[in-house]
Amino acid sequence: MKQAVLVVDMLNDFVTGELRCERADPIIPKIKTLVEEARKNEVPVVYCNDAHLPVDHELKRWGPHGMKGTKGAEVIPELKPAETDYVLEKRVYSAFHGTGLDNLLGDMGVDTVIITGLHTNICDRHTAASAFFRGYQIIVPEDAVEAFTQKDQEEGLAYLKDVYMADVRKTADIIEEWRTQKARTKA
Repeated sequence: MKQAVLVVDMLNDFVTGELRCERADPIIPKIKTLVEEARKNEVPVVYCNDAHLPVDHELKRWGPHGMKGTKGAEVIPELKPAETDYVLEKRVYSAFHGTGLDNLLGDMGVDTVIITGLHTNICDRHTAASAFFRGYQIIVPEDAVEAFTQKDQEEGLAYLKDVYMADVRKTADIIEEWRTQKARTKA
């Protein structure tokens, strides 16, 4: 199993700006730890970020947010991508649609995506759908994804698990699995 961590929309506009998710703060340290451990364990990290253009139809629903080239479309400072990470721009909910993500993952031999970020019931859900339709295994660390409301979070996680067969677990469990695999490899 070859994994990659996807960091979805952890942008200024979603954490502190135009579409602020009041519930985002607690997931930041979880994602940070997961990403740092992924790098140590040679698990690719891919940032999938809104970079909207003024003509994008999604803006009719949410208003301007994550506009390409603006401060709002930048990854929050706490989760700044490393030089070894990949950064892809997206214009719709799914991180796969028109971004080259599938080709990138295929080139790296990835068969399992670990989806983190915002929002569990919107962009994370549509990214999971696209991953599922392409045959990827899906892991969702429930403490590294969030939604606008508790109801949206619970329904989003249930949908990911029930419909896309996502393995929903804690970030600590994923990290422990990586450490165990690394220890076995060294033994």
